[in-house]
Amino acid sequence: MSLEWMAWTLPTAIFFITIACMLVGMTVWQVKAPSIERKGFLPIKTTPGDRLFIGLLGSAYIHLAWLGLTSFSIWIALVLAIIWMIALMRWG
Repeated sequence: MSLEWMAWTLPTAIFFITIACMLVGMTVWQVKAPSIERKGFLPIKTTPGDRLFIGLLGSAYIHLAWLGLTSFSIWIALVLAIIWMIALMRWG
C-alpha cells in the first residue's frame, strides 16, 4: 500500500501557521481578558472568537465562489476576504 503525503509548499505552510497563530492569539486573549457577547450586524450574539471562526468560513466561501464564478485574479478575492474579516471583527 502506497502512502501519499501532501506536498507542503511554503505558501501552504505560511497559511496554516497563520491560522494557528490567530487561534492561539485569540485563546490567550480570552484567557487574559474574557469578553462578553455582543450583537453587531450578525443576527446572533457573538464573541471575538465566534467572529473569527465565522470570518474564516466566510473567507473560504468568498475564495471558492470567486474561483467557481469568475475568471479574474484570485488576488481580488483575497482583498475582498480581508475587507470581510475586518468588517466582521469590528462591527459583526
